[in-house]
Amino acid sequence: MDNSKKSLPSLIDLRNSIPDEYFRPNVIKSLYFFGFDIFIISLLYISVYLFDSVYYLPIFWFATGTMFWSLFVVGHDCGHGSFSKSKFLNSLIGHLCHTPLLVPYHGWRISHQMHHRNTGNIDKDETWYPLTENQFNNLTSLQKIARYKLFLIVFPLYLFVRSPGKDGSHFLPSSPLFNNSERNRVLVSTSMWALMVLFLLTLIYMFGLYFIFIYYFIPFTIFVIWLSLVTYLHHTDVSIPWYRGEDWSFTKGALSTIDRSYGIFDPIHHNIGTHVIHHIFAGIPHYNLIGAKNYIKNILGDSYREDYSPILSKFLESSSNCDVVNDIGSPVYYKKANK
Repeated sequence: MDNSKKSLPSLIDLRNSIPDEYFRPNVIKSLYFFGFDIFIISLLYISVYLFDSVYYLPIFWFATGTMFWSLFVVGHDCGHGSFSKSKFLNSLIGHLCHTPLLVPYHGWRISHQMHHRNTGNIDKDETWYPLTENQFNNLTSLQKIARYKLFLIVFPLYLFVRSPGKDGSHFLPSSPLFNNSERNRVLVSTSMWALMVLFLLTLIYMFGLYFIFIYYFIPFTIFVIWLSLVTYLHHTDVSIPWYRGEDWSFTKGALSTIDRSYGIFDPIHHNIGTHVIHHIFAGIPHYNLIGAKNYIKNILGDSYREDYSPILSKFLESSSNCDVVNDIGSPVYYKKANK
């Protein structure tokens, strides 16, 4: 549904349609999900030690990588302040979730908030925004490979260099991503990241590179693929409009994402597939998203975009057809590039 010509409800009206309790984090419930994810990850590492079988490794890799992604989603709540009302607790748990996954919590949190403030804006969005035909034509061969062939595994590289056309690093306090008041927090997260790298290097020294490859790097890669797949499909579809200049508004941008279902993984992923309501009101805890969604769907109707087609088919469709958008105009939609 193209919302550019529709009269959309105001954010105040949408907010007033949702009972207040959906916006209030329950710290006990939040800590439960954090603790549960840690518990399952711990069980998986105990199980791979007890079974000690090469045939069990693929199960361990997939399950552990999936739970790494779930843990990241808990940290994602911390980044939005929806884990608890305590900034200290949000920061503590956010670091405990993200540092083991080699993600600098504050650096990522700040750039992710930029994404939320500018969703659907071709010129200002931070992640998964489309390239124009002109930008595509100016990419190097290596950039095209990274953008269109390896995009499910380049998230760690994005943390270092961001996306084409954007400067800065998530690790450097001096990066243009951050203002002066944020630089000390960024330094804390980068220091925690460095300690995690040192810990992994110590394990390599003690047990060898093969040990880390089997028991950390492969599950970590599965986590990166989950993160990239889910976020890609939230923002990449031939039906999603992208806006420029004064044609963009926060509400239209928030509605330019799409809800997906990952089947049995939805509760494991903490319902992150319920994504449109999350972009409208990022402060709603993940365990309240489905309930809050039901209230605004009645108001937004078909402006609330959902597609519960099989994930594999939607991924193949989007990755085949969503290359570029027109250099001018608003709204614009993904199309194939002239390669």
